[in-house]
Amino acid sequence: MKFATFHADGGYHLGVVDGDTIADLTAVDAALGPDLGAVLAADALERARAAAEHAPRRSLAEVRLAAPVLRPPKFLAIGLNYAAHVVETGAERPAHQLWFNKQSTCVIGTGEPIHVPKASSVVDYEGELAFVIGRRCRHVPAGRAAEVIAGYTIVNDVSVRDWQARSPTMTMGKSFDTHGPTGPWVVTGDELGDPHGLRLRTWVSGELRQDAKTDDLIFDCFEMVKHLSSAFTLEPGDLISTGTPAGVGISAKPPRLLVPGDTVRIEIEGIGVLENPVVAEPDTREGA
Repeated sequence: MKFATFHADGGYHLGVVDGDTIADLTAVDAALGPDLGAVLAADALERARAAAEHAPRRSLAEVRLAAPVLRPPKFLAIGLNYAAHVVETGAERPAHQLWFNKQSTCVIGTGEPIHVPKASSVVDYEGELAFVIGRRCRHVPAGRAAEVIAGYTIVNDVSVRDWQARSPTMTMGKSFDTHGPTGPWVVTGDELGDPHGLRLRTWVSGELRQDAKTDDLIFDCFEMVKHLSSAFTLEPGDLISTGTPAGVGISAKPPRLLVPGDTVRIEIEGIGVLENPVVAEPDTREGA
């Protein structure tokens, strides 16, 4: 199944995408929403699956999608996890998983604008496969990791490179508002199948910049779950982004960074398309 969060009736609804329609689960049962994260936290995923059979349908083309999980409890991302990307950066292949966090306030949905912030113009794209944790868990062996993954989605790990370089944790350069586009929906593992052989492509304003397969991952999705859960509890709705392949803008000679007017389109086989325009950060007032 493909679970999507969308704007409806002055709020958010959860739906199941089927072809060119979306079944409105929240319209059937108000407890099934407002997003996938809430349903997972309530241990109501199977209830949501059942509701899809008799939920009213809307045209997918007529709804505005939001991020599938509006505010993940944790948004974790791994660095230097594609072999070809390690080569393009000139770094050493990591012996251990290199994790950082993105603040959950950076999350936006497909179609929403990425801001080039007032604080920097060194803004880069990173097309990534991501997954959503489905249930609370700790000390999960790699062989059982698939059991705790609710499904898979796409993330653009937008990065402000100069701010990223100032801190060993990278968090500041990874967490600017609007710098966590996610979507368009979450595809469950039983529909997607093996996540480790998918084609991932990123275009910037129609130009193909990244073209890779997820079999180039150094640490696979299940190894990530094992590693993270050995240290702390993973919770329903946690968003885990699995790293970017080669082709990021900062590694080009000269660098090819995002500017207002660009559009970033990321497509992952079996999942769909995440597409966001790039704009200058608008003026905002304190407290906005």
